[in-house]
Amino acid sequence: MKYEKYGLVNTGAMFDDALVRRYAIGAFNFYNMESFAAILGAARQSHSPVILAVSESALKYMGDDMLMAIIDAVHITPDENIALHLDHGHSFDSCVHAIDLGFSSVMIDASTKTFDENVALSARVAEYAHMYGVSTEAELGVLRGHEDENTTSDTEMYTNPADVYDFVSKTGVDSLAVAIGTSHGAYKMKSPTQELRFDILEKIMELLPNFPLVLHGASSIPSHLVRTINENGGNIKNALGIPVQQLQRAATTNICKINVDSDSRLAFTAAIRQSFSHAPDNFNPREYLGPAMHAVYENTMDEITNIMNSANRN
Repeated sequence: MKYEKYGLVNTGAMFDDALVRRYAIGAFNFYNMESFAAILGAARQSHSPVILAVSESALKYMGDDMLMAIIDAVHITPDENIALHLDHGHSFDSCVHAIDLGFSSVMIDASTKTFDENVALSARVAEYAHMYGVSTEAELGVLRGHEDENTTSDTEMYTNPADVYDFVSKTGVDSLAVAIGTSHGAYKMKSPTQELRFDILEKIMELLPNFPLVLHGASSIPSHLVRTINENGGNIKNALGIPVQQLQRAATTNICKINVDSDSRLAFTAAIRQSFSHAPDNFNPREYLGPAMHAVYENTMDEITNIMNSANRN
């Protein structure tokens, strides 16, 4: 299994532990050296398992060789419980490519296809991935919102609990992303009082007891980060994330993996905007990328500790 040479693990054992001890593992997206170092540093400092998530567009941006060189350079060990995960792979070939690179987990996102097409593609990916000890995630239901050019939808469709057992049985996937009201991007909620559909989640858990579930589009969109961006030349208005209390509740259920991307982007951007505002004559990248990296580190530490409850699980 190629990922083992990088000290990575798949998500099997970490999800088993999360189910038993009722916490979630953060899947934090990264896209450059600074965001990678911040997330890894927070996981190591907090002694938390972590899933390093890379989208298709982020992989294209960083490049295969650069990404794997960065992974190799930080000397990950299996006892740290770190997985490298392809987020929203949209084809069999993209998942195979990630597995061949050394990813230890892949998501095949065929959620916008018909049920039968989703089953067929997810089963094909799972069969290939399992030959190499790689974990496979699939998705039922559609999340609205925009994450990047590869992950966007104007429609929303909640997961139908009646479909979940049949889907998992036919595909053999290791975890299932469910749609219960989260969404991609910085505009997740229509009002501060909106609730996730925990009634749907409970029905899914009844039909899939002790099976790892995943929550996508689950950033909390911290108001202080949005405020800092807007106070320093930004224009992110009326952004609402998933309330922290609801995420904390989800982490005590069969939700073993909570995806975070927008929060890290906001932290990174807020620090850079503030740096430019305070020192408009600065043109040294180290002097604004350093604070950006620290901001992502601080946000990741906070979410590991106060949302995932995954600190000190290693």
